[in-house]
Parts: sequence; C-alpha cells; structure tokens
Amino acid sequence: MTLSRRGLLAVGGAMGALATTASVPGTAVASGGHGGGRPKVRTGFDRLAADGYRMLSGEKVGIVTNPTGVTSDVRHIVDVMHPDDRVNLTAVFGPEHGFRGTAQAGGSEGRYDDPATGLPVYDTYLKNGQPLADIFTASGVDTVVFDIQDVGARFYTYIWTLYDCMEAAALAGKRFVVLDRPNPMTGRAALGPVLDPAFSSFVGRREISQAHGMTVTELALLFNAEFLAERPVELEIVKMSGWRRDDFFDASGLPWVPPSPNMPTPETAVVYSGTCLFEGTLLSEGRGTTRPFELLGAEGIDHRWADAANALELPGVAFREAYFAPTFSKFAGKTVGGVQVHVQDRVAFDPVRTGIGLLVTARKTWSDFGWRPDNAIDRLSGSTRVRTMIDAGADTDEVVGAWSEELAAFRAVRRRYLQYR
Repeated sequence: MTLSRRGLLAVGGAMGALATTASVPGTAVASGGHGGGRPKVRTGFDRLAADGYRMLSGEKVGIVTNPTGVTSDVRHIVDVMHPDDRVNLTAVFGPEHGFRGTAQAGGSEGRYDDPATGLPVYDTYLKNGQPLADIFTASGVDTVVFDIQDVGARFYTYIWTLYDCMEAAALAGKRFVVLDRPNPMTGRAALGPVLDPAFSSFVGRREISQAHGMTVTELALLFNAEFLAERPVELEIVKMSGWRRDDFFDASGLPWVPPSPNMPTPETAVVYSGTCLFEGTLLSEGRGTTRPFELLGAEGIDHRWADAANALELPGVAFREAYFAPTFSKFAGKTVGGVQVHVQDRVAFDPVRTGIGLLVTARKTWSDFGWRPDNAIDRLSGSTRVRTMIDAGADTDEVVGAWSEELAAFRAVRRRYLQYR
C-alpha cells in the first residue's frame, strides 16, 4: 500500500516531536526512544496529547474506547479531549461492555448521547463489514482512533473490535490511528495453538496464536499487512515510550482499570490466556467470584484435582484445593470444589500449558467432566484438536506438542511487526 498524500503529510510534518518512521510499507509509525534512566511508560495517548494532537489536526475525530482509555492520573481520555480546542472530537464508538463499561459479558450500551460530554456514542459490538462502515460514515468523522487496553489473549474480543474497525474504516475511506498500551502478560512470546480459519468467530477472527505476545499497535500492523492486504486501511500508530517486551503491567507505572468486569487485576490477565478455556467446559471458570479465571471448579470436585495438577510440576505455578460459591454464571449460589491457580514465578509460568494441564487432570479426576454442548471449546482453542485429543486420553505434553509447527510459523510472521525490544 502506498501512503496517501495526507498520510505523507502526517509523517513529514504534523507528527512533529513524535519522530515518525515508516517501519511497515504503507504504515506511518510514531516511535519513542528511551532516555538516560528507565522512564515510566508513556502510552500512545500520553504522547499524542503531549504533541498537541498534531496528528489529528483539522480532522473530525471519533474514538473507539472504553473505561481503560485513561491517562496516568486516571482521567478518561474522552473527558480530556472533549474540551481541548486542539482536537475536534465528535464521536465515540463503544465495544463489548460499552464505552463507560456498564454492560456485562456479551452485552453493550447501544446508541446514546454521553451525559458527561454530550458526544454521540455509537455501538460497535458484533458489527463488522459494511454495517460498521456505515456507522463510521454516518458519524461524519474523518479519522477513527483506537485506544483500549488489551490482555494478550486471542479470545479477548477487543482485538477483534480493532480488526473489524480497521476493515470498516477502509470500506468507509477513513484514516485509522491506533494508540498503544502495554500487553500486561508481557510481549516475550507467542504461545498456544493458532486459529484454524474454519473456526473464525468474535473470539478469534484470524490466524494468530492463543497468547499472541503483541501490543495493539503491533497487532494492527500485522492485521493490515497479513489479513487486510487486499484493502488495507490508511493506518498510523503511536507507540509507547518506556515499555520493554519483558515488562509485566506492574512495571509500567500505569493505573490498572479492569478492561471488562471479569478482568479485575493484572494477575487475572497473566492466567487468562490459559484458564479461559474453562469457559468451554461444564466447570466454572470463576465468574461470579472475586478471582475469575484463577478459581476453577464444579460440584463434586475435591482435593484429587489439585493433587493431580500439582503432580504435573508445571513451571511457575501451584494449585490449592479450593471451595467457592459463584454469585452468578455457572453454579450460581452453589458451593463448588476445585482449584485456585497460584502463579509463583511469572517468568517461568506458561498460561497455555497450564490451562491444558488443568483440563487433562480435571477430566481424569472428575467423573462428570464434559464440554459445553455448543463446543465453545473449539472456538476458544481454535480447532477441534484440544477437545478431541483430551477426550482420547492425550496427556499435557502431547496436546501442547501438537501445535508446535503452526506456532513456529506464526512466530516467524509475528517477528516482522514487533516494535519494541
């Protein structure tokens, strides 16, 4: 893709202090360096605002965001941008759970006018293609900005909101700007199976690994070049400064805002890319507790599951026999038995291997083990392989080893779009 004249102007002048470079053909990239010491992370929005929003000068701007779109002093970026004369913010686009975050999983806030700013809020949830492009056209914006905190897992829907909005912006002829935030489980490695396109859904549109090990700007670059190549969007990104690939979220100095109601802490994000697989089973994945995705269980489970899981000697993690009563979702109001996942060494911990090990041992120790009747596990894991191999009695190493070749191939593609060391 060749940069348009407007894109070239943005690179040549409007970015100013953001020091842009073009690292992927057809894409303008704003990069940030490290100073003499180890700086606190400055997000893409922090750097955009510090530059006076020059990248957005003269444009009607709409932003795709949610409660995680905050500054370091926890002001929402929409509330910061709206009264600022240097930027013309005219619309907001809300994802799953909504712009202000009032909806539970599988819900959104619909179309309304934001009481705090008066801005029109459009609903993007479960919309893609031309219908979403029509929303962007109807909003009257020139540029769509994306700023949402991701958690690093393929089945977390915000990265597919990113993908859908990029595709729709291309259809509508809109420029697309992605503002970066840290991957809370680091950007060290891609882990797990790669999606089979036959199992494409909103918890996995395209062929990336279960834990992608990328930031949203890196994903945007990959999406545009690999999956939207026939009709790429006019894409620009604003990188963070001060972030390194091996940083967990607590190294960033940034405030944590739950990206969704069941992602309360950065520690949740560390385990989520593995234990979310339990959404595809008859066991509780801990929704309705204060430790979702760390507490797992069902009626009739006792200490034998924790014993079997600990016997695997999985790196960086231990399992405690646990009993809990979810307030909603599976087993609501009932006391169930299971495990609590205790990550003891985040660097050694492999969330996907851990999730598989827990599935294998749950099946062996709980006689009522089963998958959800809709085979949601296939959409979450990206194929039928995890379900069928575990049902056939495969052990943890056999299941994890089954995707080694496809993961290696994805890692090779991924490397081309990494923006941080």
